[in-house]
Amino acid sequence: MPRPPLPTAKQLDLRSSLQTVTDFTVAVPGFKTSAAFFSFLRANLVLPPSTLNSNTSTPLLDPSSSQTLPPLFPSSLATMTSNAEDEVVLAPNPLEGVPPLVTKQLTDEDDKVAALKLIADSIAQQRQQAARAIIFHPLTLAGYILLLAVISNFIYKSRSDLGIVATTSAGVTMACLVAIRGLTGGYLNLAEEFNWKFATNEDGEEDIIIGSRYGEEIIGATILRLEGKGNGSGKKKTKSGKTGGKGVVRAWTVRVKYRGKGVGTELLEEAVKITREKLGNTAEIGFAAEHANSKMILPETFNASFRKREARAAKALENVVESMDTGSKKKR
Repeated sequence: MPRPPLPTAKQLDLRSSLQTVTDFTVAVPGFKTSAAFFSFLRANLVLPPSTLNSNTSTPLLDPSSSQTLPPLFPSSLATMTSNAEDEVVLAPNPLEGVPPLVTKQLTDEDDKVAALKLIADSIAQQRQQAARAIIFHPLTLAGYILLLAVISNFIYKSRSDLGIVATTSAGVTMACLVAIRGLTGGYLNLAEEFNWKFATNEDGEEDIIIGSRYGEEIIGATILRLEGKGNGSGKKKTKSGKTGGKGVVRAWTVRVKYRGKGVGTELLEEAVKITREKLGNTAEIGFAAEHANSKMILPETFNASFRKREARAAKALENVVESMDTGSKKKR
């Protein structure tokens, strides 16, 4: 059977008219879906965009005006960058509000009284040091253990006596602590006896009182006595710079919570400076044999810690003198 002739190019021209597409659809049933799609596409291409009533999700085929877009705001990163360039943020000063430490000779009576009270407190504080020296001394520990052993051997007979042994041992311990408290109580009496007379020489002249002030508080004190010639009487110095006198440190202390921070060193430096100004650059300076903290009420066996403290103080003064002498030589 011969095949029907194929449609010509003229019959397939979709751009001629909508009627041609419709006729072709009827003639070719297999192209019904395609014909409907082309009909819809042609209708949308013919109508202007302004006449369409589509949803907001339907994309626009023509360029949209700027009125339909949300306004553009500057990026937050750009704002941060501009602020960082325009404004310079200064880091807070960690020392802001911290009062300075001033070490100098005291002239006000109230300051002198505060310095003397501080020295009296240092004398009273020797009681704790003496108590520790007694408690931790090898002889004390050996005697305490021996005493507990004798009491336990005398009382303990069976396991039921353990409670009595423990109670008795606690009582003995309390009695020993009370005895140590009584032995060291003399330092409180020494602190109470400390007064203005200590800072006055035989001629009635007042010693030089040096203080370290931190804010409104006196945290360190030193009593300096100038002995011999040239102690402020206005006598002339010799060619060698000597005046025949010496400086004697009779008290040197710092408040407990400020110790170990260099306050004591500044006090000694000021004492050396004043001594050299009044007695010459080669004047000697040292600690007095009978300084404010020199009296000891315990037997010499328990005074090892006090002797070590005196040795450390003398070494500290020696180091200050050497450093100041070295500094003066370099300046020359």
